[in-house]
Amino acid sequence: MIPLVLLPGMMCDARLFGPQINALSGRAPLMTSPMGGYDSMSALAQGVLRHAPPHFAMAGLSMGGILAMEVLRLAPERVAGIALIDTNPLAEKDEVKARRAPQITAAESGELRRVMREEMKPNYLTDGPNREAILDLCMAMAMDLGPRVFVNQSKALRDRLDQTETLRAFAGPALVLCGRDDALCPVSRHELMHDLMPHSTFEIIEDAGHLPTLEQPEQTTVALSRWLEAL
Repeated sequence: MIPLVLLPGMMCDARLFGPQINALSGRAPLMTSPMGGYDSMSALAQGVLRHAPPHFAMAGLSMGGILAMEVLRLAPERVAGIALIDTNPLAEKDEVKARRAPQITAAESGELRRVMREEMKPNYLTDGPNREAILDLCMAMAMDLGPRVFVNQSKALRDRLDQTETLRAFAGPALVLCGRDDALCPVSRHELMHDLMPHSTFEIIEDAGHLPTLEQPEQTTVALSRWLEAL
């Protein structure tokens, strides 16, 4: 099976895909990529391309999906397929950009924990029996990555490109997947991505918000498995 590169969301690491790694590790070559060493999507994408196999598939969640689209823009000939999970193909809105500077300042001043706990974590998940445990994991990932990664990722997200034409040009197998209750990247954004890509499938995960890989891991893994088989 073709190698799969997993790209996690902002202030997350491979633990975001823990259930999928456990389920797929015996069936496909898997790798993840650090996403905090640069403060632009282009530089982050070039880093992925330096370490990725010559021909590979990508699954990206949230910021990871945004990065996957930039990788696709830079090197479409290397991408066999793309899975875009709870993400956004559009450039950042001005009102969201305006919130970045105070968050960056706070993180640089030792307030990363507060920013994550009060401004970001509450938006991630729908109500469910594992909500608190997943939020604790999100906090652990964020604090392990630290403020420098937060600053770099915030700037990269702030300055990202609109990728609608990138998706329109992609003719490979694609999966567009989102949690029904995602408050950050609504279903309408995923309908747009599905409409742009001629060979995409679209799946909505019920009883999940922004992180279906952890909220509904079995359903998410099944959807990813079907997409991988299509490659």
